Amino acid sequence: MARHADVLFVTALAITAASPVQAAERQEISIASGRLGEAAIALGRQTGASIGMSDQSLTGIATPAVHGRLSVEGALKRLLKGSGASIRRIDGSTYRIVRERVAREPRVAATVPASEIEQEPADIIVTASKRDTSLPRYAGMVDVVSDNAFTAGEAAGGTASLIFRVASLSSTHAGAGRNKLFVRAIADSGVAGPTQATTGQYLGDMRLNYAAPDPDLKLYDMQGVEVLEGPQGTLYGAGSLGGIIRMIPNAPNLGQAGGQISAGFSATQHGDPGGDLAATINLPIAMEKIALRVVGYGVQDGGYIDDVLRHKDDVNRTRTYGGRAALRFAPDENWTIDLTGVYQRIKADDAQYAAKLIGNLERASAVAQPYSSDYALANLRVERQWDDLRFVSSTGFVRNILSESYDATQYDPAGADGPAALFRQRNKVDIFSTENRIVRDLDNGLGWILGASYLESTSDIKRSLTSFGTAPMQPQVIPGVPMYGRGMPATSTGVRNSIREATLFGEASFEPVPGLIATIGGRLTNSRLSGEALDPIAVLSMAAIARAEAQANRNETIFLPSFSLLTDSLPGMTLYARFQQGFRPGGLAVDDQHIQRFRNDRASTLEFGFRKGVPGVDAVALTGNVAHTKWKDIQADVTDRIGIPTTANIGDGRIYTVEGRIAVRLMPRLTLDGSIIYNGSRLSRPAQFVRLLSYEGQSLTLPNVANLGGRIGFDYRAPVGKDMQFHLSGSARYVGKSRLGVGPILGREQGDYVDTALSAALTHGTVQWSLSLSNLLDSSGNRFSLGTPFDLRGDYVTPLRPRTVRLGLDFAF
Repeated sequence: MARHADVLFVTALAITAASPVQAAERQEISIASGRLGEAAIALGRQTGASIGMSDQSLTGIATPAVHGRLSVEGALKRLLKGSGASIRRIDGSTYRIVRERVAREPRVAATVPASEIEQEPADIIVTASKRDTSLPRYAGMVDVVSDNAFTAGEAAGGTASLIFRVASLSSTHAGAGRNKLFVRAIADSGVAGPTQATTGQYLGDMRLNYAAPDPDLKLYDMQGVEVLEGPQGTLYGAGSLGGIIRMIPNAPNLGQAGGQISAGFSATQHGDPGGDLAATINLPIAMEKIALRVVGYGVQDGGYIDDVLRHKDDVNRTRTYGGRAALRFAPDENWTIDLTGVYQRIKADDAQYAAKLIGNLERASAVAQPYSSDYALANLRVERQWDDLRFVSSTGFVRNILSESYDATQYDPAGADGPAALFRQRNKVDIFSTENRIVRDLDNGLGWILGASYLESTSDIKRSLTSFGTAPMQPQVIPGVPMYGRGMPATSTGVRNSIREATLFGEASFEPVPGLIATIGGRLTNSRLSGEALDPIAVLSMAAIARAEAQANRNETIFLPSFSLLTDSLPGMTLYARFQQGFRPGGLAVDDQHIQRFRNDRASTLEFGFRKGVPGVDAVALTGNVAHTKWKDIQADVTDRIGIPTTANIGDGRIYTVEGRIAVRLMPRLTLDGSIIYNGSRLSRPAQFVRLLSYEGQSLTLPNVANLGGRIGFDYRAPVGKDMQFHLSGSARYVGKSRLGVGPILGREQGDYVDTALSAALTHGTVQWSLSLSNLLDSSGNRFSLGTPFDLRGDYVTPLRPRTVRLGLDFAF
């Protein structure tokens, strides 16, 4: 009798967790590894399916983790693979798990405690491959942060939290909303100008940026993030030289209402306090048909930089607020329509750099240097499913307005400084993009994808310079920028770059011989580029402007091939080789006296790698990769002779990369992980102006490429009493030495520091208390050596945020 009661209990939980769904409907499913009884309950809660079992002993069978966009039946098949059990479909939303008649032992006996169950490898799905490829069948380096792994404190940190987790990901640290992100050492420069990003960023299938920095969207209510190392030109096109970062938000739940509220208070040593508040709510509007999911948040990061010249403390306070709303409509089991809107505003009171000679957390500036970032996105995504064939269409619009200011005062070491001056720059980027693709997913990583896309992007950069007085010794004179009276702004020449891209792309994987998967792909892109000067100043002749604009208006067609081989013939191990390319189109650039175009650049990477085991499941999981990249006509944002950001081709380069990762499960509740990356970069054929700025015989490394990086961490989870869970995690990350730019002026060193973090959480039912600490050693390591571009000889550093403690409370309902 007890046996049947146990089976009935599991079935009842799965049935009552949510309302029924159609069997073929694909949903975002996330189930941790464990036992079949627990997995059935979780799957029932997430999908509304009714799942029963014929035999109580089946509840103890070990199951892998299952993540991805799957139907209920597809998820059950992955859970039961190799288990000695199978599924029987009763009706559209009811399933029964039965023991197979074939005499085959299940993975574990029901009497084995959960903590001692031997798990099978989890089937992690790389959705950024656009073909839902399982990790063992993906030829390339990928980091998957899944299972809603970001705590509220990490979500408030945005991209910085992701950088701390992924060793191959780096940033410029100019401030939230204006940083440049780099993957696998494909880095152009530390200055943010009109050139396109080297790393593509996506929210689901919608592109987030083009000729603009990282918008630094906060990571609240995210199912996960995938980082694919590049180039990724075949599937993602221009601007994916280094790779792509794909954020996957939690989709609206059609069958169950709920939500979460999180709040935190933080205190920074040597600085001001901060805090964060966020709320998520999910509302089914028409059960199993329409649902709305809304996220809202506000974050304040306390300042910690003191300005001794203006006698102000903690000047670099930053406030962020925003939200995301998603409406899902599922008219039947085959169609899914998602409408998503995002808005976020970042406002910083001042820059976050210091002057080393004055103090680790101090500088002397004549003026404040505030900046703001306004980001808005709208996206419509439609998906149609036919068995193993699906159609996906994603169309959207982005507007990103970044307003920056820099101290343009001419500082004199002898004390005869020029008048206080402030340079302002406003970059407005509009992006319209649409992509339509047909995908066929077959077993074992086989299948194909065929698609077409269109993109329009316009970047308007406007500049001005304001002088706030006359120096006691001599007035400030900046060539090419006329100066007016006290406090009157003078307009500097701006630039508008526009691009229209039409693309056809495809990729297919097949098995020429058993155990060997070959993948061939290509992308054909036609780009129409145009550029024009905005508010040209008198020093620039109209003839020169006309010549430059004529050069910038052009049409380019480029083909990017890709090829890979993968084999898993060796038990438990995957070996692969991969070749792929990426590019960025050219454009128009303006400096203090010239308007000129810059050419497109192109990166080609050949890599070899292996993968053994699955992190978090196998006792030991190892990943390794060796890559060589040739980068031709590198585009880089630089500064002209007076400090105004501009763009130029700095030459050809090459990069060697060696990566290794390991995850060790010492016991079921304790996991250790480590990763290391070595980059050897060189500007092999520098442009003429770069050679003129360099010492004879000087070996030039690519800017912002750390020679060495690594991370170690641990994760411990254990029950406390009967109804509480304890979670403790910690990590340390090392960032090696790099240089801000090329040449003796921009060639200052940065990096060579260790950052640390520790967090603990106690969960009781739907309530969680958390305590986290960052920068445990209170290190003042230099993350970035750029202060103001108008004073490149200054000893500027961007220190780590001092030791910070956060106390948080989360409540789910």
